[in-house]
Amino acid sequence: MAEKSSENRALSEEELQDLVASSDAGARDPAGGVGTLLAIVAVVWSLFQVLLASPIANYVLPGDIINNSRQIHLGFAIFLAFMAYPALKSSPRHYIPIQDWLLGLFGVFTALYGYIFYQKIVNAGGLADDLDKWFALAGLLILFEGARRALGPAMAIIAVIFLGYVFFGSSEVVPDVIRWKGASLKKAMSHMWITSEGVFGIALGVSTKFVFLFVLFGALLDKAGAGNYFIKMAFGALGHLKGGPAKAAVVGSAATGLISGSSIANVVTTGTFTIPLMKRVGFSSEKAGAVEVASSVNGQIMPPVMGAAAFLMVEYVGISYVEVITHAFLPATISYIALVYIVHLEAVKNNMPTLGNRVVSMGKTIGGMAAFFVGFALLCYGVQYPVGWIAAAVPGASALVMSILIFAAYVGLLWMAASVPDLEPDDPNAAEVELPVVGEIYKSGLYYLLPIIVLVYFLMIEQKSPGLSAFWATMLLFVILLTQRPLKAIFRGENDMANAVTQGVADLIQGLIDGARNMIGIGLATATAGVIVGTVTLTGVGQVMADLVEFLSGGNLILMLVMVGLLSLVLGMGLPTTANYIVVSSLMAGVVVELGAQSGLIVPLIAVHLFVFYFGIMADVTPPVGLASFAAAAVSGGDAIKTGFVAFFYSLRTVALPFVFIFNTDLLLIDVTWMQGILVFVTASIAILVFTAGTMGWFLTKSRIYESVALILVAFVLFRPDFVMDRLQPPFQQVEPAAFTQALGDASEGDEMRLVVSGPDFDTGDIKETTLVLPVGAGSGEERLAASGLLLLEEDGIVKMDEPSFGSPFGASLGSFDFYADDPVQIASVNAPAKQMAKELIFIPALLFLALIAFLQRARMSREGVPA
Repeated sequence: MAEKSSENRALSEEELQDLVASSDAGARDPAGGVGTLLAIVAVVWSLFQVLLASPIANYVLPGDIINNSRQIHLGFAIFLAFMAYPALKSSPRHYIPIQDWLLGLFGVFTALYGYIFYQKIVNAGGLADDLDKWFALAGLLILFEGARRALGPAMAIIAVIFLGYVFFGSSEVVPDVIRWKGASLKKAMSHMWITSEGVFGIALGVSTKFVFLFVLFGALLDKAGAGNYFIKMAFGALGHLKGGPAKAAVVGSAATGLISGSSIANVVTTGTFTIPLMKRVGFSSEKAGAVEVASSVNGQIMPPVMGAAAFLMVEYVGISYVEVITHAFLPATISYIALVYIVHLEAVKNNMPTLGNRVVSMGKTIGGMAAFFVGFALLCYGVQYPVGWIAAAVPGASALVMSILIFAAYVGLLWMAASVPDLEPDDPNAAEVELPVVGEIYKSGLYYLLPIIVLVYFLMIEQKSPGLSAFWATMLLFVILLTQRPLKAIFRGENDMANAVTQGVADLIQGLIDGARNMIGIGLATATAGVIVGTVTLTGVGQVMADLVEFLSGGNLILMLVMVGLLSLVLGMGLPTTANYIVVSSLMAGVVVELGAQSGLIVPLIAVHLFVFYFGIMADVTPPVGLASFAAAAVSGGDAIKTGFVAFFYSLRTVALPFVFIFNTDLLLIDVTWMQGILVFVTASIAILVFTAGTMGWFLTKSRIYESVALILVAFVLFRPDFVMDRLQPPFQQVEPAAFTQALGDASEGDEMRLVVSGPDFDTGDIKETTLVLPVGAGSGEERLAASGLLLLEEDGIVKMDEPSFGSPFGASLGSFDFYADDPVQIASVNAPAKQMAKELIFIPALLFLALIAFLQRARMSREGVPA
């Protein structure tokens, strides 16, 4: 890939599809009976996963199949990996060598080993015996080879290093700080392969339960034609503006992110059309590629269908998927707003021409798009009311009535679509580019929104599990793929019904195949990452890493976050986003929360996981190995490394946002009211636009250096008004520990007290500190203290703390202290809430300062004769 793109020529459509296939679905595509067999296996895998997610799974599938679904999932992934991915570049592409058949079939056997010999393993207490350990070791080696083929060597190498640490952790060559006693082969294999602590752990479970259905949903939606419809609509809405193709690329990629969880596939799908048009209006090859990379990579952070790592957060953080996408919504939205502004500034700076001859005002375009997105959101939200009325009117048959109404809506929208011609992909290199007119083409694909509405309804309103929500949306796509061609033929009065039905069945089968092949890499990534997670749980290296990182950062939280970000970027050079997230979050997420507590900052766990996720997706951009940048360079004919650097510059907001929401959790909509949420959205949007203007060196006109610095400062204040207000009016006042109970009684209900607890660490004996946040409830000081579960004893002016009872609110937070050591665990300090003005008042001087910069620039424009 790197070689091709470094020749600085754009690849052909066939070469680009081969690039995507070799990265995402496997470069090998044998013909004849073998090809048919592989297609059947892929279809069976997809149908098995759909059935597993369905409400009837417990009635149709045997209990042991459901209980061992992770093993079956991995079995399919390993078999298809050896069939679809050649061992080497020189390996055959059009037939499968005998050794790959043997490895694939033996890999299936080892993956299903726990299922086949389930009773034997149960009788042995869930531990491996002398025979099991060798099959487990063989299974790991085959898994690593499959991961090497599908994901590149880095994933397998990192897994081997961690596995080597399990066996040889007691060696003299291992540094003292991470040395451990080591494990026998039997113990290690039990942990990694036989139990659910290693390969068959949470990550593979999430891949099995949730991720497959969403990947299949995207593949089917794309096969139905939604991808082309979204791109056409984006170009119709934005293509006529200054820098229009780039703006359309951003919006089109955001919509395509619904369909594709792969940055590379997103780049190639939208980039083959958008990049030539961007170059046509004046973007260089590298800048055109970088815009596509920046917008495609961000598709993974855009709700409601995020990258696979978002589903892992559900398990790791212990919150629902609805909460994950609620917290992720605002940063993702303002990130895309900023990217549209970046390409606008590039177009203005270089005075780029517009495309086509239509003249539509910017205000009308923005208003129209805002109306569409708000209307779509209101539609998704409002659906619950008619559903509620139907459920109340016909409680026994509400599901049947709703199904009939959805099908009727689909038929009605399809009738509208049949009244206009089907959308055909345009040629971006044509002599005359005719931009589509939204008013003429919007009818052709409105029915594509129905599965998305169904998905959002079940996720957000009904709050069903992600797997079940995706199941119902996928069922609707089954119907659409099978019927859209025949029904259109009927509405248009065409006679070729048999051919339309055949094409519909072929589309569905191809969508099922695409979904399965796109899952090969994700299945292997989550399984292989399980080895790394298993190593952390078996060896306790996570705590050692925590101590090491704390030592290197000197206890400074910002420095530690920088180190976590760098670790994500470095690992991301070789790991896919999902595996990168699993590795870094399992090693570092708890450390950041703990260090934050020691620093007096309460960092929500979801904020840390989103931080890791953001830096994980940045790895697809960052040179020298940003795969999405190489894919974009292959489309544009530009230099891959330069494309990566420009894309990284365009993605600076994606680097800055995680640092902001760690310290200002309002951006994640944590504990905010509706009105506060709207205010946060407005101010955060202004802040990200101002930050963009500062980093791009252009606001109303070219900025001077001090103006750029001032703009970045304004953005910081808008993002972190609490930082300024806390220095003007501290939010807490120090209270003597001996007066804690009295201060607790004086506090108002709903306030928060902060206690800094000091004492010896249970493992090391060293004195450490942590911060507890104590919500103030009803009652007197003594009653509030009793409700907290804290057991205090004052001696010689020191407020000592006894071990809290099991199940009490702070039992887990204080579990790492040694309450029976010579040195007592004590309250070091108490911070009681102090009166503070609303932090939002800081927005006023910040916005006035922004207005001053705008006034200075406008005055300079007038003096220099630049039109306003």
